[in-house]
Amino acid sequence: MASTDADADAVAVELLPFIRVYVSGRVERLLGTDTVAASLDEPTGVASKDVTVDPATNLSVRLYLPPAVAAGERLPILVYFHGGGFMVESATSPTYHRYLNALASRARVVAVSVEYRLAPEHPLPAAYADSGAALARPVAAAAAPGAVDPEPWLAAHGDASRVFIAGDSAGANIAHNVAMRAAAAPLPGGAGITGVLLMHPYFWDASNTMGPALEDRISREWRFMCGSPDVRVDDPRLSPTVQQGAPSLAALPCRRVMVAVAGDDFLAGKGRAYHAALVASRWHGEAELVDTPGEDHVFHLTRPGTAAAAKMMDLVVDFVTR
Repeated sequence: MASTDADADAVAVELLPFIRVYVSGRVERLLGTDTVAASLDEPTGVASKDVTVDPATNLSVRLYLPPAVAAGERLPILVYFHGGGFMVESATSPTYHRYLNALASRARVVAVSVEYRLAPEHPLPAAYADSGAALARPVAAAAAPGAVDPEPWLAAHGDASRVFIAGDSAGANIAHNVAMRAAAAPLPGGAGITGVLLMHPYFWDASNTMGPALEDRISREWRFMCGSPDVRVDDPRLSPTVQQGAPSLAALPCRRVMVAVAGDDFLAGKGRAYHAALVASRWHGEAELVDTPGEDHVFHLTRPGTAAAAKMMDLVVDFVTR
């Protein structure tokens, strides 16, 4: 029997509040689709621009440069990976554009916000591959400006000896995985990662449970993100604290880590477990846990004008500038 338009419009997969995929293959993103152009931000004086990293994959980054940078002045490089469950959101969304403008201004960093490919069109590990490339290219431009196509802001003002990587939710998961990959494949020019900032990370850990419904949700999401029914929640990319198969957290190639969790976030226990496992691993650096009671997932992005969000910004700025 021939298929009908109604068959094609039937929903094959629905993961609320993020996405629907129809039998026809059409993908409908239910949030995180608004974008804003790069510009000079009048409140902060931060300038931004979009730069292509790899035309073959359409990989790009949005760069942010704070105001009044003197000739020859070198600033830390902060590479940021946005959240959105590997399915939605963008480096060009109003939420992340506002946040990176504020962070670049307050911390005086050259910020690099990564536009990685999304599932389901590009299942994992595409986001990891894109994010690793987006970290290496700007660092190379700052560490050895003559060795690659120089990006003027990074070549003139990026300090490859002070590289931070950060992200929220799925972006925090990316930040961890990119850092662990950097342990096996060092960054160009001998650069190292100074700090890793994980905001409300999208992790799994079996030592604390969230109830059958939420555990099933994480499992369904992870299979969808990976484009495979066979992946499990103890996949080391999702579960860096598993005892078997995951690289040792002791290999994390940085001097400082900050893990931020929100008390009312269903993922908070997973972030706490990561911090505890990192400390127990005999990793050589300084691990800090910031636990904000009474707040929900990525509150600092969804409610930027609140006292809690302002305090979180202060902590992030201190982490980068300390």
